[in-house]
Amino acid sequence: MRWLLLFLLALLLGACARPAPVTQEAYVFGTRVELVVWDIPEGEAHAALGEVLREFDRLHRAYHAWQPSELTALNDALAAGRAHEVSAELAALIDTARQLAERSNYLFDPAVGRLVALWGFHAEEFKPVLPDLQALETLVAAKPSSADLVIEGNTIRTGNPAVALDFGGYLKGVALDRAAALLKARGIHNALINIGGNVMALGRKGDTPWRVGLQHPRATLTGNAPLATLELRDGEAIGTSGDYQRYFEVDGRRYCHLIDPRSGAPAQDTQALTVLVTAGHDGYGAGMLSDVLTKPLFIAGARWPELAQRLGVAHALRVDAQGRIFVTAALQARLHFTMENLPINLVK
Repeated sequence: MRWLLLFLLALLLGACARPAPVTQEAYVFGTRVELVVWDIPEGEAHAALGEVLREFDRLHRAYHAWQPSELTALNDALAAGRAHEVSAELAALIDTARQLAERSNYLFDPAVGRLVALWGFHAEEFKPVLPDLQALETLVAAKPSSADLVIEGNTIRTGNPAVALDFGGYLKGVALDRAAALLKARGIHNALINIGGNVMALGRKGDTPWRVGLQHPRATLTGNAPLATLELRDGEAIGTSGDYQRYFEVDGRRYCHLIDPRSGAPAQDTQALTVLVTAGHDGYGAGMLSDVLTKPLFIAGARWPELAQRLGVAHALRVDAQGRIFVTAALQARLHFTMENLPINLVK
């Protein structure tokens, strides 16, 4: 009995000594970042998370769209009609973005940075002012597109001076994949990476999967409770584009930062679009795809299902401008909706 008691006490003490979850938060990419690692000693965890946050800060500073950065230096050169040599990293990011833009029929296109700026979204606070109509029409007529970019090694040029790159709909996804790689290199295989609602899961939270909530785009309708919850599996990433964080209103009409390259105006037909990516493919990381793919589907409006099928997106949820909820069968099977008797339109 004495040895049995000592054995049970040893088990209890071992359980108590098991490392607790370690969390670090920061403000990067213009949003709140939260990192959680599980079952790693606190010192090792903070060292790893510090490395991740330093990489986030480097990416943010290097590719900021309107504060002086390597990206703004490139945009200045393109506007002046000059070829410009960039880092190998930036050249690779541009090439990947150009490929993804082509796949999405250019509804995702980082080359529309001047349109984003014209609508006032190159600022920390957004003024309720519509752009000059003549300036907008001129810029739309110029048709800035990443298809106009020529990449020769690390040298970038274009014949269209209206092109300006903005990685706002792309860089958070890149950062998710970078974070996952850095954590795995340090032997950390259980973590949750959250960059302003773009989330990637590694492993599990102890004996349970990581669980995340999907925000309703009009949160007051749910009492600020999530629209639905979802268990993320190892390596999965989820991203949402919405009209409820970066926006302003004029005469009761909402204008969000998601610009339709065809019209040059903010997309109006969608409140929120969520995509779950179960694995990276075609050489693109799951984090990058979870960030990028929400943009063209948000902008596509009612025709989003056919574009989702063409892009290989099986797990998606859309809340349209009237607040109606549409969800693919694959994602509906994974979601737990928090409101009873909520009308759901199933998309096959």
